[in-house]
Amino acid sequence: MGGQLNTPPVNAGDYQALAQERLDANAWAYFAGGAGDEITLRDNRAAWEALRLLPRIGTSLAGADTSVELLGRRWPTPLLLAPVAYLRMAHPDGERAAALAAAAQGCGLVLSSQASTRLEDVAALVRDEAGRGPLWFQLYRQRDAGLTRELITRAHTAGFEALVLTVDAPVSGARDRERRAGFRLPPGVSAVNLPPPSAGGGTLLQQAAEHVLDWAAIEALAAASPLPLLLKGVLHPDDARRALSCGVAGLVVSNHGGRTLDTTVSTAWALPRIADAVGGALPLLVDGGIRRGTDVVKALALGATAVLLGRPQVWALATAGAPGVAHLLRLLRDELEIALALCGCPGSARIGRGLIAGG
Repeated sequence: MGGQLNTPPVNAGDYQALAQERLDANAWAYFAGGAGDEITLRDNRAAWEALRLLPRIGTSLAGADTSVELLGRRWPTPLLLAPVAYLRMAHPDGERAAALAAAAQGCGLVLSSQASTRLEDVAALVRDEAGRGPLWFQLYRQRDAGLTRELITRAHTAGFEALVLTVDAPVSGARDRERRAGFRLPPGVSAVNLPPPSAGGGTLLQQAAEHVLDWAAIEALAAASPLPLLLKGVLHPDDARRALSCGVAGLVVSNHGGRTLDTTVSTAWALPRIADAVGGALPLLVDGGIRRGTDVVKALALGATAVLLGRPQVWALATAGAPGVAHLLRLLRDELEIALALCGCPGSARIGRGLIAGG
């Protein structure tokens, strides 16, 4: 998707086109690419597009709003920025810009553990902002258990309100686009909250074993954490059922944006099956391919409480920094409100599966 736009961006797709003009081939390969043949990357988007809405008429919109209840608190919108690594590769202000934009629009932020800005600095910018959304920190299991505990303590002390444990990426996916581009982190950009990576020994499977958390370890981590713990990367209903007994606070239905295992199911396909498995016992979030307010309505109708936005924030950030991300989120909020009104639905929390044709 190349070529300059002659008018200001009016949707996420416009921002994608502008970002491709601004990012170099190295950064574009990293942010835009997926694993393997990028089948899952494409399917994520196609699955939301394939769903059809079945609006109602004659319903009252009195008291309509987009707020949602999540982890015992009410938030202005069901929109959060997903954890994306190395945002300073897209714009010098990186994670700071994303955090400020999210707070300005009442949206949440999940900061990547591979952020290129210190987690304490990001939290200090927005934690005291009235009207902001959730402030969460994403966590990977580290080889050194002490480092995992240290990250949790730092996040808690800094003011983050929950941990999002990514469980679907013990190793990186085979990303052909990155390899063709010879991807390297540019000078001055690194995962500043983590120690420098060390060369792992053994096969890839043996290295993966050092990062996999079994159910007993997940349960222990949830019990020991001073913050609510959500699992990110759940696609199988049996795993969702198993999570019910582990003390986790929520699940994120995610295939890592198609960046880990190619040909996995789309998140739109998995979401209603996960929702049926947990039966409302845990809040669900979903990411992967969400680009429109109508996608958000579909996600909420299929059982999600909120959605996470990954690549769109990168496109807006690369295009215009914090104002770009804030504008993107405003566009999505407006699209969500328009879709809710036209579906005859008075609010985010009152959407049912009957709004989806065939649902």
